[in-house]
Amino acid sequence: MRVFFDPAQRLHAPVAELYGGQLIDPFESPQRADRILDAVSHLGTASEPRDFGREALTRVHAPDFVAFLEECWEAWAAEGFAGDAMTAAMPPDRREAHCPSHIEGRLGYFAFSGESAITSTTFKAARASANTALAAAEAVAQGAKSAFALCRPPGHHCMHAQFGGYCYLNNAALAAQAMRDSGAAQVAILDIDFHHGNGTQDIFYDRADVLFCSIHGDPDRAYPFYLGYSEEVGRGAGHGFNHNFPLPEATAFAAWLEAFEAAAGHISRFGAEALVVSLGVDIYESDPQSFFRISAPNLFEIGRRIAQFSMPTVFVMEGGYANDELGANVARVLTGFTG
Repeated sequence: MRVFFDPAQRLHAPVAELYGGQLIDPFESPQRADRILDAVSHLGTASEPRDFGREALTRVHAPDFVAFLEECWEAWAAEGFAGDAMTAAMPPDRREAHCPSHIEGRLGYFAFSGESAITSTTFKAARASANTALAAAEAVAQGAKSAFALCRPPGHHCMHAQFGGYCYLNNAALAAQAMRDSGAAQVAILDIDFHHGNGTQDIFYDRADVLFCSIHGDPDRAYPFYLGYSEEVGRGAGHGFNHNFPLPEATAFAAWLEAFEAAAGHISRFGAEALVVSLGVDIYESDPQSFFRISAPNLFEIGRRIAQFSMPTVFVMEGGYANDELGANVARVLTGFTG
């Protein structure tokens, strides 16, 4: 398995996030990457990706959104604001809202939730994270059987033109699109993060060439709350190519596996030529953002089950916040996959 990581991803380090009515140390921190990097060293030395350019980003993201991310901090600082850029203003219905010129309004327009701060180095780190996913996709497209993109900040909550949930560019969507552009007629995305991949769903919801399957905590009780329900099955040409498997509190591994096998059936019938896995290990039973009961040995078995698809596979790192076990949990999935 090839491993990719860009050290510039460590540059994104917000001072705080809003959680439970308080400003706390962010769950998503640079230390997450270092813990994972140490734990997967047995797979080989991580390669640093090349820069794939802005054009790769706009294959799945709106150009004005990418421009906003690049310009946000400079505009924020020019207003004299001292802290990280965080939004307190969001339009009640973005579909009918005008994008204002003031940075506070633009920040709210391009955000769908308020916990994700933008700093002076956020865009550089997000670009590095995106390049990491694109490098892993390129390696697989060129013949590698599998690759692991150690991405942070993560990406699966980032939509076509909105950021949130610690996500600024959608790494899994970028990898899937790159594999399509490299010749794969159909690509499947399997999202096993505890939280629904609302951004990935948004990007591919109208398309029949990329299948999206997500197994996650019931959004009635879990972030991102407003998307991830089973009746969301795609739209237009994409109808029938989006499958959500929301699971209740205290879900044990047997029930999780039932959802996995249902998703596997969709992937098998779809006839995918390549697979992208949004790897979130926040499904782990001790993760502070999870209500599943998935143990450490279960994670190894999940990796083994994914290997049974027997197709070129890119793992893209998403969530996981049980810091003491984070690296080991990622290694368990990948070791289960590689055998």
